[in-house]
Amino acid sequence: QLQLVESGGGLVQPGGSLRLSCAASGYNLDRLNIGWFRQAPGKEREGVICISSSGGVTNYADSVKGRFTISGDSAKNTVYLQMNSLKPEDTAVYYCAARKWGGCSPSALANNYWGQGTQVTVSS
Repeated sequence: QLQLVESGGGLVQPGGSLRLSCAASGYNLDRLNIGWFRQAPGKEREGVICISSSGGVTNYADSVKGRFTISGDSAKNTVYLQMNSLKPEDTAVYYCAARKWGGCSPSALANNYWGQGTQVTVSS
């Protein structure tokens, strides 16, 4: 029943910003741990950042610290990823993923629910 839908990706110049959204349906957001992952061509899927069901935030990737912010809106059942000061190396398909138990996990295998992904391209 739980479904996740990402949106907000697109083409942006280096130094620009994008805001991705992850809309959850069929399950209350405040009972989910929601992580953002990304995968560039030929690369392993990488955990980026996560917000737990208790509201705690964990940064997985040092390269995005200070630039990416995760937040949740319970009323909209949506989690956001605000991406600032984007770099070409941020180019990837971005996915949101959820798990119900145990808090956040950077492991893709530990996250059982996935959105379809949204492409972020940072290029001039």
